[in-house]
Amino acid sequence: MTAHVPVMTTEVLAHLRPERGGVFVDCTVGLGGHARALLEAGATRLIGLDRDERALALARETLAAWRDRVDLVHADYRALDEVLDARQLALVDGALADLGVSSLQFDAPGRGFSFQRDEPLDMRMDQTAGETAADLVARSTERELADAIYQYGEERFSRRIARAIVNARRETPVATTGRLAGIVRRAIPRRGARIDPATRTFQALRIWVNRELDGLDRFVEAAVRRLRAGARLVVITFHSLEDRIVKHTLRALESREAGVKVLTKKPIVPSDEEIARNPRARSAKLRAAERT
Repeated sequence: MTAHVPVMTTEVLAHLRPERGGVFVDCTVGLGGHARALLEAGATRLIGLDRDERALALARETLAAWRDRVDLVHADYRALDEVLDARQLALVDGALADLGVSSLQFDAPGRGFSFQRDEPLDMRMDQTAGETAADLVARSTERELADAIYQYGEERFSRRIARAIVNARRETPVATTGRLAGIVRRAIPRRGARIDPATRTFQALRIWVNRELDGLDRFVEAAVRRLRAGARLVVITFHSLEDRIVKHTLRALESREAGVKVLTKKPIVPSDEEIARNPRARSAKLRAAERT
């Protein structure tokens, strides 16, 4: 597995200011890279949420030196209110959400996120619940597939791809990453494209399977609501659909005079040096807001 490198750690710490101490929530703790940085910088207590049990096990190892100050929870980030209520925490001193697929999920064999290996078409971040990508591909209508690939993958050949998938599954189920990638590649013209023709379809299915956009606006509102005065929320996104929701939600909260100040009028992006060290950071965008 590729070594995990948390994205824009310097910028995260500059906005969240953990040196002040207090309780911080990493709503997508992943392998624990950002959480470790927060604790090293002075966070008194850290609550980490993740829906991937394997990620939580590895985060537990990463954060072992602070085990008495860390509480890791198997939960979706959208369950923030329930997690904090269960711990009788009304307010926190900072919150972070690093959205999208993690290095663990993308690189680990058998997860089905990548078409670099031929394996079961799963794509679930939480492998204990919900339908797999193969399930969705098998039961969805051609129209539903086309709409999802267009909406979540911004793929202009979505109808052609959906038709090809439906035709292919009549012969045998589309149950592996290799089979799906091959169907997509044959369905659309390549014409010297810099990215693999299957990339947008795989992104769309991943977002669809994990409901990555569902309730994101409500999560942002909830996270801001749980900040004490002067505390901040940082959200890192990796594609335009997520970033658009975060941007509009924060702006709406600020315009309603809901005690919110947007700190990033434009998103912060990784430096050229960081992208050179960690190419997966290239599409990251960071937005931050403060509870006033």
